[in-house]
Amino acid sequence: MEEYERNIIPRIEAIYGSFTPLEKTIADFFIHSESKTDLSSKSVSQKLFVSEASLSRFAKKCGYKGYREFIFCYKQSSSRIDSQPASNNIKLVFNSYQELLNKSYSLIDEAQIGRIVRILTEKKRIYVYGKGSSGTAGTEMKLRFMRIGVNIEAITDEHIMKMNSVLLDENCGVIGISVSGRTEVVIDSLSAAKKCGAAVVLMTSHKEKKFEKFCDEVMLFAVKENLERGKDISPQFPILVMVDMLYSRMLRSEDFRRRETLHDYTMEALDEM
Repeated sequence: MEEYERNIIPRIEAIYGSFTPLEKTIADFFIHSESKTDLSSKSVSQKLFVSEASLSRFAKKCGYKGYREFIFCYKQSSSRIDSQPASNNIKLVFNSYQELLNKSYSLIDEAQIGRIVRILTEKKRIYVYGKGSSGTAGTEMKLRFMRIGVNIEAITDEHIMKMNSVLLDENCGVIGISVSGRTEVVIDSLSAAKKCGAAVVLMTSHKEKKFEKFCDEVMLFAVKENLERGKDISPQFPILVMVDMLYSRMLRSEDFRRRETLHDYTMEALDEM
């Protein structure tokens, strides 16, 4: 991807929660409006049954001097005119994300996602192993899956990874995350987990023959040169894309109603804190 357009819609969405009910009606109109629609203040006010003054107040709340400036910018974004082209370093970051998204799509194995979700669903305890940025992604995975009722723990300390094998049996699932596939303590801990009878999943960007000896599933995520060093973007990004695939599939599994209820209950509990 080489061309990027600035769009007014994200600005509206960012402050949507601060709008009055009337302003939300106006915001919804512009978020979902078709490009050929007559956007004159008179026409819009008649369609929405609001005053032209309300449109002006809405535009000012969005950060513009008035409705005329708002519509000018809105039409620019709709026609893909970018008066402020992004700098090269910004494009570099976006290009990196787009490249990884395209590669992630190519690596998606829906049948494998189903098998891993089955492990997450059927095993009584799930452990996620990872170090550094992979450990951070593992912690995020724990927080997300806890919300839908998975008994899951993330372990980032290498000594605890080694000791954790005494807790493992056939009722456990272990997921190891390693960008390079060469994080020794993670790989060794997965091998030990398999010997204990646990279901083993490795999430990595590099597949090797030796993984087949102790992994039930090797889930590949996208890689880019120097990704593990976080040179341009966070190495967590392609990992979290795959975590989201698992999470989305799990929410839509056979017991999705129970999981959605658990998710809502968890969010309500957090809101009360």
